[in-house]
Amino acid sequence: MKLGLSQARTVGFDEEQNTWRHLNHPFVSDVVSLLSIGSGELRQFFGEPSSTPDGLPFLPGTLRSFALWEEHMINAAKGMVSKFGSGSLQTLAAGYERVTGKMLAPMRPRANYYRYPQYYMGNGRSLIADQHELQWPLFSTVLDFELEIGLIISKQVRDCSPEEAQSAIGGLCIINDWSARDTQWDDTRRGTFGGVVKAKTFAGSMSAIVVTSDEVLSQFSKLQGRVRVNGEIWCEGQTAGAMYEPWEMVRYAAMGETLVPGDILATGCLPGCSGLELGRFPKKGDLVQLEIDGIGTLANRIKF
Repeated sequence: MKLGLSQARTVGFDEEQNTWRHLNHPFVSDVVSLLSIGSGELRQFFGEPSSTPDGLPFLPGTLRSFALWEEHMINAAKGMVSKFGSGSLQTLAAGYERVTGKMLAPMRPRANYYRYPQYYMGNGRSLIADQHELQWPLFSTVLDFELEIGLIISKQVRDCSPEEAQSAIGGLCIINDWSARDTQWDDTRRGTFGGVVKAKTFAGSMSAIVVTSDEVLSQFSKLQGRVRVNGEIWCEGQTAGAMYEPWEMVRYAAMGETLVPGDILATGCLPGCSGLELGRFPKKGDLVQLEIDGIGTLANRIKF
């Protein structure tokens, strides 16, 4: 079931009547708690019709940003060198790949990427809502989008089994991992903590609609998505070929740590669904719309 908030009240989408309705559960009134119930039981609590959800569906807790698709990692590294690298570096990288069939070692994912589902701690409090304007960060000149899926934790877990990890995923949403690419390039080469500090934590976006996991999680490897800028389709991608399953993300994140309801695990960018991979970036005033079939849309205009 699709859930959200409308005028600060929880609502669900009634597919039979093709309309949004208030959810009048006698004990639970927040979206995250409703996610732990499941769509089958929730339908009995449909009330009067409502408007379409708006704003953030809940106040996010921690945000862990993963990188499930090796193809994105490789293409993003190539995009970084193509956009910001010196002419000599670009020549070296192209020549090395042509001769060996491999990328230069500094451009490839590190060894642990192939051992565990790697992530960095993002900034959950920086997530802005669907239809809200994005403030261009003052320290950057190259702003980019990334089409991602957010896994929403609805049950507390720690050092969990695969079954417990799977059960902890209450719903899915769309995440735009806004990225300051010039800052990322500089911090990757010279920063103390790599390229995911200011380049990633200044802002992200979250869809107003979340979907219960019982309706879409089983189809995770078959989802399709796309990005439009000012109405023009810039790119399309799919979730097939992920290095890890969603439950593996949860299990690794909960290794020695406690995940609590409202925490979000972002999948990382779907292959081909960032400007860095296209060599094309949005500008001030542009409307950037992300879409995942079966989940919904997320749109933000970059403030001029």
